[in-house]
Amino acid sequence: MSVTREIVIDKLKTIKGPDFEGDIVSLGLVSEIFIADSKVFFSITVPAARAQELEPLRAAAERAVKGIPGVAGAVVALTAEKKGGGMEAPVKRPAPAPAVPAQRPAPAARPAPQAPASHSSGKRGVPGIEAIIAVASGKGGVGKSTTAVNLALGLSALGLKVGLLDADIYGPSVPRLLNIHGRPQTIDGKILIPMENYGLKVMSMGFLVDEETPMIWRGPMVMSALTQMLREVEWGKLDVLVVDMPPGTGDAQLTMAQQVPLAGAVIVSTPQDLALIDARKGLNMFKKVDVPLLGIVENMSYFLAPDTGKRYDIFGHGGARREAERLGVTFLGEVPLEMVIRESSDAGSPVVVSEPEGPQATIYRGIAAKVLERLKEEQAGAASATPAIVFE
Repeated sequence: MSVTREIVIDKLKTIKGPDFEGDIVSLGLVSEIFIADSKVFFSITVPAARAQELEPLRAAAERAVKGIPGVAGAVVALTAEKKGGGMEAPVKRPAPAPAVPAQRPAPAARPAPQAPASHSSGKRGVPGIEAIIAVASGKGGVGKSTTAVNLALGLSALGLKVGLLDADIYGPSVPRLLNIHGRPQTIDGKILIPMENYGLKVMSMGFLVDEETPMIWRGPMVMSALTQMLREVEWGKLDVLVVDMPPGTGDAQLTMAQQVPLAGAVIVSTPQDLALIDARKGLNMFKKVDVPLLGIVENMSYFLAPDTGKRYDIFGHGGARREAERLGVTFLGEVPLEMVIRESSDAGSPVVVSEPEGPQATIYRGIAAKVLERLKEEQAGAASATPAIVFE
């Protein structure tokens, strides 16, 4: 049975709108629907202030569509309608978890690398690693891990020695993305030897626990595990270590940003307003702990129909670029919503290595080149900020 737009719409008419008034189709909340390879893509427009509250509405719509015979999968997102100043006005959500607890003291001025200030006195470097880059997002589901993997491979393609730390402790996906199996060996039963594939040295909690084991850990346990995977691993000589951060801006993420000597951070977001609101939280978190912002990546930026070549802006378009310009942060690039990226990731053969001359790999390598350029600028700026000592 072939899936049609009409069948999907009929199914979505069974989903009640916010406050159980009407249905989401008759209320005009459903975006243009796109169907490719039996997979359905669309978004639901909701008030930004009620996004968290209405997540069950999105989940119900996704379940309903997935239940249609012949549907192989569905990608459904919440998006917000811009009113007035749009993203320029801060949006309050019900019972938000604060990105930075109010009782924390303001961080001291950013120190020179050789003389860490009081707030970063715990930021000791990792032997052999020249620079550590965090890849983060304000929320999950925006393609952060896929971006981190392809960014690491892009940096490796530029001739750098690169490692990848999967710090997404609750949902480690790097082992699957890089097709790495088994358990890492140790040196004297203490120091872990990183796993390797595609020229990357890799460490992940996914190597140490079964894929389906839920990670139900409290903050201190998470930080202890992350510290071990960072500092009790024989990384060797690396030009760059890419860290796939946990999504969000909770205490675990903040503590890691404060304790790990990050050379910079890359923020991943989708174009939609709600994702950008959360991305701003991530940007602000790194600013508060004096971590340089290397730039923003807009993932799932647009979709090109494989049969007609027609472009669909399913989740909007250009939101991350506008946000980068507004905040004075480098815009690193747009990554399209492409089947080949998803399929190659699921197969453990990311596009940068599986189709190195393809358009998607070219985009990731371009992002990697911009990240490297920004990293050199930040390192040069930090070096020039170091006071010279003159002997008379």
